[in-house]
Amino acid sequence: MTSIKDVARIAGVSVATVSRVLNDKGYVGQNTREKVEKAIKETSYKPNEVARSLFKKQSNTIGLIVPDIMNPFFTELARAVEDMATKLGYNVILCNSDGDKDKEQAYLDVLKQKYVNGIIVSSNTLTAQQVEELNVPVVSIDREISKGLPTIVVENKKGAVMATRYLQDKGCRRIGHIRGSYGVANAEERYEGYKEVVSKETWFRESFIVNGDFDMQFSIEATAELLNRHPDIDGIFAANDIMAIGAIKAAHQLGRKVPEELAVIGFDGIKLSEVITPELTTIVQPIYQLGETSTTMLISLMEQQPVEQTYYTMAVELVERKST
Repeated sequence: MTSIKDVARIAGVSVATVSRVLNDKGYVGQNTREKVEKAIKETSYKPNEVARSLFKKQSNTIGLIVPDIMNPFFTELARAVEDMATKLGYNVILCNSDGDKDKEQAYLDVLKQKYVNGIIVSSNTLTAQQVEELNVPVVSIDREISKGLPTIVVENKKGAVMATRYLQDKGCRRIGHIRGSYGVANAEERYEGYKEVVSKETWFRESFIVNGDFDMQFSIEATAELLNRHPDIDGIFAANDIMAIGAIKAAHQLGRKVPEELAVIGFDGIKLSEVITPELTTIVQPIYQLGETSTTMLISLMEQQPVEQTYYTMAVELVERKST
């Protein structure tokens, strides 16, 4: 491999001069610059990015921390972040925290050691103090960490109200809810939206709500528990699509036909919701736009460019398919 010393020798200059040209720092005469650039081209020299990041204490890299890469929502989100970052000249380090506080902190430590320029994070454990101590721009996505921190979320409560009222409009008389993880902001907002619609119904009790922990397998078990407890349930609003898919699986195992005997609606709008049988009715988030906007905002902050807006609440829409 060609080294910086080889370039300096061919150009007839010092290593320090080549370094100044590469980093565009310090004065280099035009004639000397041209000789160095010619030598770089002839040797196909590529700078060691690790060494450069250590020298500059920054790199063309951003970190992305998500709680569950197995959830297709975060897979699709990561793809959008990577696409936009690449377009803008940055690389992405993807970190899966499993929603674990210690694992998340370990990833933050690693990202600081890698001198990342900024971080996009979806977290329900990260604190405002931790963000401040990072000393790099941070954008929170999918859930709010603290007021004042650049954040992109969606209309979680409004979407949940839409979903529950839609089931009522379809003729459902007893509607259960598969909620997301306790303490996670978007799960609580979707739960609140469901409660707003059904809390005054004479049939409603808290036992119509079970925790699926934003997980498909947990949702299968939770749905079976819910339907055995309340066999008169004829509609389910699940707080994300993979739990809704789990609910459909549980219904099948119990011999309940979807949608004839049980209508099921999810929340997210992941690609998988379009290919299962029956196709899933869901509240669709603009997942790709979430990733694009968060990345554009973060890079603008990193490059100290003007940012008109640092808090977004994006709209959701109901897409009707065959599960209702």
